[in-house]
Amino acid sequence: MGLAKLKTKISVEDYLAGEESSPVKYEYVYGEVYAMTGASDNHNRIVVNIITSLSTHLRDSGCEPFAGDIKVRVSPHVYYYPDVLVSCEENPENPYFRNEPILIVEVLSPATQEIDRREKLLFYQQMPSIREYVVVEQKKMLVEIHRRQPDGRWITYYFSHENAGDEIEFQSVELTMTLGEIYRRVKFEN
Repeated sequence: MGLAKLKTKISVEDYLAGEESSPVKYEYVYGEVYAMTGASDNHNRIVVNIITSLSTHLRDSGCEPFAGDIKVRVSPHVYYYPDVLVSCEENPENPYFRNEPILIVEVLSPATQEIDRREKLLFYQQMPSIREYVVVEQKKMLVEIHRRQPDGRWITYYFSHENAGDEIEFQSVELTMTLGEIYRRVKFEN
């Protein structure tokens, strides 16, 4: 999804209050807000495929998946809207955001892929609760899993279009999906 930056810096309190009634979603980074724009049909297909599998898999657990409309408070001054997040928080501080997600998935869009791959990756890696940050291409079969190791280091795993039957393990939630399941109904341009 594309981002359009507003010119004036605002406080976190004003941002959060405005988000409760705004028809447009905004991400917040150190006083600057960025409007979220619409997503393509392929982007939505990928999100639906992942959220459906997560929802079914986690239905009897203490963890819950969310798609698109729940923010993550990365720090007191940074809030993002990931495409998919999984949180196991028993009593969230606020019904509009989560503080301790364990899994975050971003489906890349042309306007945001650099932000998703660099800025968000760096911010998410600083959150102690996050075990995996997953980046999914929508124009070809390519999934990157950035996984926190027991010693705190991060390792990145790549899964590509070579075999739709390749299994991708989301260790943070003990779910395995194939590339074909993630990309079900996605129409690639030739």
